[in-house]
Amino acid sequence: MPRRVLIVDDDPTIRASLAEALVADRFEVEVAGSGTAALAAMQRMTPDVIVSDVRMDEMDGLSLLRTLRARAPDVDVVLMTAFDDMPTVVAAMRDGAAEFLTKPLDLHEVRAVLRRVFDDRRTRRQAKTNGSAPGTGDSPLHGLVGRTPQMIAIYKLIGHAAGTRATVLIRGESGTGKELVARAIHANAAAADEPFVAVNCAALPSTLLESELFGHVRGAFTGAVASRRGAFAQAGRGTIFLDEIGDTSLEFQSKLLRVLQDHEYQPVGAEKIERTEARVIAATHQDLEQLIAEKRFREDLYYRLRVVEIVIPPLRERRADVPLLAEQMVRRAGAALGAAAPVLSAGALEKLMEHDWPGNVRELENCVMRAVVLAAGSVVRPEHLSIASPRRAGGTGVAPLDVVEREQVSLALRASDGNKSRAAELLGISRPRLNRLIEKHGLS
Repeated sequence: MPRRVLIVDDDPTIRASLAEALVADRFEVEVAGSGTAALAAMQRMTPDVIVSDVRMDEMDGLSLLRTLRARAPDVDVVLMTAFDDMPTVVAAMRDGAAEFLTKPLDLHEVRAVLRRVFDDRRTRRQAKTNGSAPGTGDSPLHGLVGRTPQMIAIYKLIGHAAGTRATVLIRGESGTGKELVARAIHANAAAADEPFVAVNCAALPSTLLESELFGHVRGAFTGAVASRRGAFAQAGRGTIFLDEIGDTSLEFQSKLLRVLQDHEYQPVGAEKIERTEARVIAATHQDLEQLIAEKRFREDLYYRLRVVEIVIPPLRERRADVPLLAEQMVRRAGAALGAAAPVLSAGALEKLMEHDWPGNVRELENCVMRAVVLAAGSVVRPEHLSIASPRRAGGTGVAPLDVVEREQVSLALRASDGNKSRAAELLGISRPRLNRLIEKHGLS
């Protein structure tokens, strides 16, 4: 297929030499001496790529780029300038430039950049021809993706669990999507219109966890200036999702056992017993059998929770689902960033398939979100993917949690241009929690 390039530069020497070099490489080349002349030239030809100087009279390269993004979004723009200052680079990439070159030009670099841009164009064209995978964000499976036998078995269990009000125990490593499974059960149940209330048991000490779930009356403890309804009262006939149930105290476990046995609970400081019709779904990454052996988890509660058990396999055991997950995450990240979703190149998919994903789906999602930011609505290439080396952190493949946490909060703030509400949405956390993390890590 023809490879049409329009060169825009107010220096006739640069126009001529660059055109000569590209014609020798079998590109179809037109030239223009300004941004205004470039727009006029586009009436005669339809370029695939425009290579434009930044500093020009009449209409500079950045203005030309913005005009093209509105009038001809399918045309890729490569900007070049001798003024390689940071604000210009940032503005060019923010406004959708495919690449940025600095003068004096290295013809080897120019050829490499154009090859990459045309490769990206071919990848986008093939993706459009093949059609995109269907979105699943609003489906009854609530974002669960997978066609491997392991995931099909989980879909069947979700259907069985949704048809009853039995207690469910969901097990799996951190980041495998245990809450997504819980939400899918709730969404497919008869009480789907009732509330779904999620509580992270590991995030609260035992005393506060009891108040969070059961509520409290005014004056029950220091700081209880008003009565508060707990999660069980808020859920009505809906679902209570208890994440990380294995991290709770024995004292709390005994109170939860009473709720499961008698459907009754007592708000903190209250004399009256309350009844609940909420359904309990619990999740953990812990080895509950080992905790029972160590007398750290009640065996009777274990059997009460494990009426229906769903075990989610780690991502490394269902590697064939990685492309489907990545495609869905690219679309979701693009929508969250308010930008066109880029296309995953074959090289990027290959790199994603090679990794073991010790952080499971959550790690993949963070990796994809960063790549979407860097790809700027074009094509995600292997170099956009930041994947930890298996030898990192003393050969464990695991970075310190504080390091990962700071990196992800910082990335979300950059991706949202400092908009905290949008950054919190990207991270899947509340705005107050984001504020605490910003303060904790000294970010701004």
